Amino acid sequence: MTKPLSVTPRVLIRGYLDLMKLRVVELLLVSTLPAMVLAQKGLPSFGLTAATIIGGTLAAGSANAYNMVIESDLDRLMARTSKRPLVTGVLNNNQALVFSTLVGALALAIFWFFTTPLATLLTLIAIAFYVLIYTMALKRRTAQNIVWGGAAGCMPVFIGWAAVTDSLSWSALAFFLVIFFWTPPHFWALAIKYKEDYAAAGIPMLPVVATKSNVQRQMWFHTIAMIISSIALIETAKLPVWSLIITIALGLVFARAMTGLRESSDNYEKAAGKIFQWSISYLSLFSALLVVAQLL
Repeated sequence: MTKPLSVTPRVLIRGYLDLMKLRVVELLLVSTLPAMVLAQKGLPSFGLTAATIIGGTLAAGSANAYNMVIESDLDRLMARTSKRPLVTGVLNNNQALVFSTLVGALALAIFWFFTTPLATLLTLIAIAFYVLIYTMALKRRTAQNIVWGGAAGCMPVFIGWAAVTDSLSWSALAFFLVIFFWTPPHFWALAIKYKEDYAAAGIPMLPVVATKSNVQRQMWFHTIAMIISSIALIETAKLPVWSLIITIALGLVFARAMTGLRESSDNYEKAAGKIFQWSISYLSLFSALLVVAQLL
């Protein structure tokens, strides 16, 4: 472990923020607001929106902090995670555990007092699922870890919907499935780039343990299922025809990016990088489309 020369208050605060992996949280929140708008069939109140976004950020941050504690041994083995605060010694495991617990409790309190009981319950399930099922049970044991464990990343859709209505719907399920099927090609594209890192840590991410053709087939399956789920969401939410046309166009662009990932390609990793970047764009643009289509 590399000890920092001094841990100033600024470095300590930065360490706690890094525990929450806020850049990852941004992607989770991209699905929360559109879910609330669709559930409300308009703009939900500012207070409810703020409580849900703040609570969701804290809940995801809590889960991410628990994840870093559990995987601190693996983070030391991978170049891309070697600067995390538990590896560098900015924080220790006890500090991180106390922080993640307090942040998680605050998140649940915000949901309980300012949203609905169902949203609170779903938030608790999301934290537990990410920590217990994905991080502890699946990640080190199966190449399908991100497929099933990624369901935790779909929960903001349900949480946002339940925060507005205290219930769920077929549209909420369709949106959940969009994120569920989006996650594997998004994450596997990144895992291709960091294949050596995952191999060094002994994490059986699909690109580490499967052939390129197998990875390709599974990414195509999830991409097609994501596009179908996106269309189903437009239909179940009864959004305008023009939004359906744009959704199909976005899906075709995603599929076009996928065609670059060929087993014989000399730019295999570069093609995977483009898929990763476009996957972020797809989710962001599709989420914005949902909001605009519902409000117009």
